[in-house]
Amino acid sequence: MPEEASILRRGLEAFAELGYDRASARELARRLGVSHNFINDRYGSKAAFWRSVVDAALGAQLARLPEVDPSVDDAERLLRIISGFYRTAVDEPLVGRLLLNELNQETERLDYLYERFIEPTLRLLAPSIDRLVASGRMGPVPMDVLFFAVIPPVAGMVELPLARRLGRPEAASPEQLTATAETLAGIVVNGLLATGTETGTGTGTGTGTRG
Repeated sequence: MPEEASILRRGLEAFAELGYDRASARELARRLGVSHNFINDRYGSKAAFWRSVVDAALGAQLARLPEVDPSVDDAERLLRIISGFYRTAVDEPLVGRLLLNELNQETERLDYLYERFIEPTLRLLAPSIDRLVASGRMGPVPMDVLFFAVIPPVAGMVELPLARRLGRPEAASPEQLTATAETLAGIVVNGLLATGTETGTGTGTGTGTRG
């Protein structure tokens, strides 16, 4: 029988490639190399197996986010956090694909992703954004705008077939991928900072998370 790490890895591959609905219990069992009843017996349901896959994958990705010196300028801190997030996406592109598959569906899985991944990621950014808004360097940023400014560009790191058609080298080096992550992060941060010149200082950021 495959080890737990191998089971969760193959589950991530299946959900990222097929999406949740197309990853039937039979197809999952085939890919995992287990009996048809294995997922229900081991995890209780396909939904519970999906959550175990997500916990393992997202937990590992969050753990790889770099520590950022809190003494650096807030704009630089945003840049480092966001570029670090994009670099971790390169290390595990299947997580980004799974996430993008789920964003346009109103499901309990999206609630789970929000609580376990999306909200914690945005929470890392909120203190710096609050200070930038208070100083007048950034305009107020509603939560939905912040999310769609920061998260969807991760597709630039994980959608490799399209990236290659757009000119990325077939075998991009780690240095090239790091440069791509930093370029993406720079575009995002510069766009957020530009709101300060358009909207004024304002009050409140709109970055509070839902209760």
